[in-house]
Amino acid sequence: MADKPLIAITGASSGIGEAVARAFSAAGHPLLLIARRLDRLEALRLPNAVLRKVDVRDRAALAEAVKEAEATFGPVDLMFANAGIARLGDIGRQPPEEWDEMIDINTKGVMNSVHAVMNGMIARKCGTLVMMSSIAGRKVYPDHTVYCGTKFFVHAVSESLREYLAPHDVRVIVVSPGIIDTEVLDHVNDEATLAGYRANKEAIGGGISADIVAGLILDAYRLPQRAIVQEIVITPTRQTY
Repeated sequence: MADKPLIAITGASSGIGEAVARAFSAAGHPLLLIARRLDRLEALRLPNAVLRKVDVRDRAALAEAVKEAEATFGPVDLMFANAGIARLGDIGRQPPEEWDEMIDINTKGVMNSVHAVMNGMIARKCGTLVMMSSIAGRKVYPDHTVYCGTKFFVHAVSESLREYLAPHDVRVIVVSPGIIDTEVLDHVNDEATLAGYRANKEAIGGGISADIVAGLILDAYRLPQRAIVQEIVITPTRQTY
């Protein structure tokens, strides 16, 4: 058992997930790191970390990973439901298979992550769920149609969960980033959408570091349990859309 509580992170192999893993590890927390790319998790070389190759669409495998990590480090005190994918594209041309992938990972994957830890948090009357959304969950964009839908889902579910869990002293925090320097563009197959995204990013001077987002999440977690930052909205200063 560790002195500090266990932190679980899905999609921990890159981007904001990786940055959050590094931030909480530096703060002395043991980690459960979940991703589809085990080699990337291993390359992080973080101490006191349980690494599991799990697709968040696999509810049973996700629950088993949580069970295994808790056997070593005690209960998960924060679940960062971060795993997601952005297949941005023109909705008229986009293959429906890309819709399926986003819906399954960005919505069902989030719910599977919550399900793996929620009842334990209720029983202990303590815990924090950090839900990865986006400014695309607050505003729609023509070439983000299904992606926006999945992030609006995260917002709606989070608001409902927050009301449900508040009497049990469990916090629900939504993270809504704008343009962050991550690998998100690697999942975009629509060339016109990709070119437009890159042009917009360049026009505002680029994105901001994932480390900035990670620092905000750590700061929000460190507040007393009876205090909550309900939503973190973070963008580059020049991003106004």
